[in-house]
Amino acid sequence: MGKRGIIDGRENEEPTARVPGPAYARIASLLVGAATLLSAAPASADEDAPIQLWHAYRGAEEDALAAIVARHEATGGAPVELLALPYDAFGSKLGASIPLGEGPDLYIDSHERLGDYRVREIVAPVGDAFEGEEGFRDNALAAVTLDGEIWGVPLSQKCVALYVNQGLLREVPATLEGIAALQPGLPEGVFALAYEAQGAYAHAALLGAFGGSMLGPEDSFGFVGEPAIRSLDLVQSLIDRGAVPNDADGALVTDLFRAGKAATAISGPWLAADLGETDVDYRVVQLPKVEAAGGEPMRPMLTVEAVMLSPHGAQKPEVRALAKLLASREAAEIRQATAHTLTARSDVPLPEGDAFLRAFADQAEVAIPMPSSPAMRATWEPANRAIKAFLRGELDAAAATEGARKRFDDVRRPPPPPASPTPLIIVVGLMLLYMAFGMVRAARSGDLGPALRRSLPAYRYVAHAVIAIGLLVLVPLIIGAATSLWAGRPETGHYVGLANFVDILTARGGPLLATGSFYLVLLVTLLWTLSNVVLHLALGVSLGLILARPTMKLRGIYRVLLIIPWAVPNYVTALAWKGMFHRQFGAVTGLIEGLNRAFGLSMEPIAWFSKFSTAFTANLATNVWLGFPFMMVITLGALTAVPGDVLEAAEVDGATRWQRLWKVTLPIIRPTMLPAVVLGAIWTFNMFNVVFLVSGGEPDGTTDILVSEAYRWAFTREAQYGYAAAYAVLIFLMLFSVTRLGEWRAKVKADREAAAVAEAVAASGGAH
Repeated sequence: MGKRGIIDGRENEEPTARVPGPAYARIASLLVGAATLLSAAPASADEDAPIQLWHAYRGAEEDALAAIVARHEATGGAPVELLALPYDAFGSKLGASIPLGEGPDLYIDSHERLGDYRVREIVAPVGDAFEGEEGFRDNALAAVTLDGEIWGVPLSQKCVALYVNQGLLREVPATLEGIAALQPGLPEGVFALAYEAQGAYAHAALLGAFGGSMLGPEDSFGFVGEPAIRSLDLVQSLIDRGAVPNDADGALVTDLFRAGKAATAISGPWLAADLGETDVDYRVVQLPKVEAAGGEPMRPMLTVEAVMLSPHGAQKPEVRALAKLLASREAAEIRQATAHTLTARSDVPLPEGDAFLRAFADQAEVAIPMPSSPAMRATWEPANRAIKAFLRGELDAAAATEGARKRFDDVRRPPPPPASPTPLIIVVGLMLLYMAFGMVRAARSGDLGPALRRSLPAYRYVAHAVIAIGLLVLVPLIIGAATSLWAGRPETGHYVGLANFVDILTARGGPLLATGSFYLVLLVTLLWTLSNVVLHLALGVSLGLILARPTMKLRGIYRVLLIIPWAVPNYVTALAWKGMFHRQFGAVTGLIEGLNRAFGLSMEPIAWFSKFSTAFTANLATNVWLGFPFMMVITLGALTAVPGDVLEAAEVDGATRWQRLWKVTLPIIRPTMLPAVVLGAIWTFNMFNVVFLVSGGEPDGTTDILVSEAYRWAFTREAQYGYAAAYAVLIFLMLFSVTRLGEWRAKVKADREAAAVAEAVAASGGAH
């Protein structure tokens, strides 16, 4: 499934009696489930219906699964219907369909999600689908065992190992420091080791060598203390020596190794798939030992992919039989031969002479299975921020890790206590009574019946639109507003009233302008919106005025070229601009180096995402590129409404070109431009893609805006949907208030102008 399946830790809690979830969770599940069932055939209650098997495989892994299922059916097994889903949406679709009795009978997923699935009751013990411990590796069994019970049948194992470019390095030093010592002897521009030095997942292997872990005892934050500090100091020394690139992500590691710019690289089997047909002569070996850790080996995290049974699927013998077959020795041999994946079985020998699989098998023996505790997922964001803050020189190692621990504890703190729903019931009851009173009063007046009968033909025309808008707009708004009044996980949450809003507006008890507080994020959001709208308007109107000139040649070509940024999906543009701002390999850095060579300058490459000012500028430049074509198109349309004879009359009267622009053109197009400005401001206020994909909130979350902060609370911080929904409600209220205020001011201005005209008419009539 790739790396995304490895770094997404989930929950591992004690089994509890079923607690009915809040109403909003049930309604949301019903709606999402309906969407899921539109895209996937539901599991039928009919005994003759095919077994539903969901997975997130692609390429050779999907081919291997199809071959196993085909062999199952050919030998008289029950028919199976395979459904491949995107990994990012896999968990949400399972949670939306299985509680309704729909969805798959069994599915293939990563073991770290088992704890979460067990709490949500969308997974069941495998029972007789598990044939015995003697057929599987010990670490694979440990990964799928919770409280002494097997909750998944292991299929394969994945972890990182060391890729070696044999064209640059024939013999691999036994230690990490030894690999770094090769740097002076390598060709210029080649790194001794490429890996994601600023990522917590990659760093976990080095942390493990020092005896540390990302998650400590009793779900405490583990990335603190001496192991964390010593591991960070070692990474800093590797970067200072030039042996490791400073700001590398997975794509850059792949590009460096494929281009022969890295002698070694730390990555998983997905790197081999990304390399494909390449001229690089490489092999895979175990991760090196670490001298600074007393010669201990690097210990990466291990992910086990397993077959899991849904509660309704676990009751069917044919489903359990299929699960057993998928994890059988025969199936493991097919996956190993077709997809070249490391099997979780101990009784399936590796292909003779296959050094690739042997290296990953040896590495898996010393790897640490990733915890499936709910706390694991909450460690990634603070740990990533701590590593980046230290490597950028913002904090020392002790301060960075201690700050990460405080963030972890803040996210993990218990939700507010339950509140009485009586006040809400009273408010809703009074509103319903008021509406009922209004309807009764209208009915008694005798106007309601005739008016309703006259309107029936019109209602027939708009009924479909009302239903569509109600389901797609109003119902989600109501559910979102209701969600903001709850806290805790969706399955076990409780009503807390306005406690989420109180927490947000009081900055969770901390300083009002602390990093991540609502007020600081709001100030950044307002600065972001104002800066973008001003630049969008200035560039759009300027280009529109230029392109509207009838004497300009090739206007059509220029218009098409300038609309391209608007036509390209914004997430594609955001990723492209992020690459341009890369400190070492970005186009902007290349431009700086070119200027240095051409003019003898000594400008240093800019670490764009290490400071708020430069990170904000990178976001701003990307969004201005995306947004100015919209204002340009609106301007071109508005300029067609400017009467030519008015401009000619102004020119005859002696007005200069500048005066004609400010006194005639702009006042005429202003009413047309105003709605576009309002719409652009709303879009920019909620422009999630650019902020999330370009800066990612860096440094330390200071460039996050309200909508990206709400996203983090929902999807990276313990799934606190109620808290995130409260953010969404506040965003809605702010935008609604601003737009209504604008309408009110426009109405007041129009009334004043009408009154002034009436007074003038009355005065002229009296004088006459």
